Amino acid sequence: MAIQAYVNFNGNCREAVEFYAKVFKTKEPEIMTYDEMPPDPDFIVSEEMKNWVLHTSLEISGSTIMFSDVFPGMPLVVGNNISLTMITDDETEIRDAFDQLKEEGRVDMELGETFWSKCFGSVEDKFGIIWQFDLDSGESY
Repeated sequence: MAIQAYVNFNGNCREAVEFYAKVFKTKEPEIMTYDEMPPDPDFIVSEEMKNWVLHTSLEISGSTIMFSDVFPGMPLVVGNNISLTMITDDETEIRDAFDQLKEEGRVDMELGETFWSKCFGSVEDKFGIIWQFDLDSGESY
């Protein structure tokens, strides 16, 4: 059984997921909006929220990452409480994704060789999500 990450946003989930689909060259995500929920008198969806993302997911390098916008009023702290790590044996794929994510973001650790990897780096993207990249060379360090 796989463990999957679930990343929440505050109204900009669609923008983030469409950006990640482009960066990681995935198929276009299927997005369920709050407007598609069955009516519930205890859970009123405002006009502002109707197009917010209730649920979507992307398949990134064999892993499913799920995403949504939180309901207004629910606490959301963007920060270092979650990071997503891409491990692949394709250095070009790592460098391409890293370069796109660092635009309007912040590089925490530039791509380079470490004692455990020939190519490792970390970047916080423009949405506040931390991504780590690790080249899987098949060698043990």
